[in-house]
Amino acid sequence: MRTRTAAVALTTSLLAAATCLPDGSAAAATGRFSYTFMTRQGPLTSVLTDPPSGQCLVLPEVIGPRAYGAAYAPWNETGETVRVYTGADCTGGYATLRPHSRRAPEQVTLRAVWVG
Repeated sequence: MRTRTAAVALTTSLLAAATCLPDGSAAAATGRFSYTFMTRQGPLTSVLTDPPSGQCLVLPEVIGPRAYGAAYAPWNETGETVRVYTGADCTGGYATLRPHSRRAPEQVTLRAVWVG
């Protein structure tokens, strides 16, 4: 009888542990997010493929002393909602871009992104 009780307890605890494990599906948005930024040579476009969800992504090209202003014209081609922020660390004003949306106008500027 004790062996049966121990087996049931072990099976129950293994099932509980398995249901708590992340499945990886929420770890990243599927698709591409792009934005344009200025350099000394002119505008360039950067693409984030399958960007991570649930965290603030600071755009390195527009932060620091060598930056030529904020990025602009974001384009959300992911399956997630994306919020673009005017300030670093997802602060300041923001705009929300729906999943699989068209390119936002050039007036929409950003220095950080929150996916999901």
